[in-house]
Amino acid sequence: MTNKGKDRLFDEWPEAYDRWFTTLIGSLVRKHEAQLILHLLKPKQGEVILDAGCGTGVFILDILSMGSQVIGLDISFPMLIQAGKKLKGFPFQMVVADILNLPFPENSFDKVISVTALEFIKDAKGAVEELFRVTKKGGTIVVATLNRLSPWASRRIAEAKEKRTIFEKAIFRSPDDLRSLSSEKGLVKTAIHFQKEDDPEKAVGIEREGQRKNLKTGAFVAVRWQKL
Repeated sequence: MTNKGKDRLFDEWPEAYDRWFTTLIGSLVRKHEAQLILHLLKPKQGEVILDAGCGTGVFILDILSMGSQVIGLDISFPMLIQAGKKLKGFPFQMVVADILNLPFPENSFDKVISVTALEFIKDAKGAVEELFRVTKKGGTIVVATLNRLSPWASRRIAEAKEKRTIFEKAIFRSPDDLRSLSSEKGLVKTAIHFQKEDDPEKAVGIEREGQRKNLKTGAFVAVRWQKL
């Protein structure tokens, strides 16, 4: 997929994407994904953090609430506009660019995060190399994506075959796939062990049990690396 193609892929999606997170199950998904992101990233007061592929900024407010500054980068201008509306007045800057060619010097950021962007990037190793490049020595890189081992991925693949969806050309990766994108040792965790059709009240207990067992089949998989 060309850069232009990736841009168009998301241009008509901002409002629908945000609406999903306002549903009962969607809000629960957002809650547990945000908890995992904050657990791995550990944003701190005064840190400058890059959110590469930030989309509509779903998790940026969580990071800003810890006292960090965030630069949100995305290839889709409409997605960034949606993020800017929600984050007006906060220490947030927007940049239109491709993760594979980040417009920043080496060692620019204290920490870098990228959430559900690698699904749409074939050269995932190249993207991760860029994230490492712009991170300061000793800094943290957190990358999260949709887990190939999850029933959520199986359903999305099946739906994409039946009708045109945003996941039609998505690349789903397993925890081991994600970890292998860097030679550095990474810590991998998953979240969202409940299913879309589960009762939201029961989903809380299912998630708790999945976290307790440290299951690798959660729909959301994230890895944390440190730049040595």
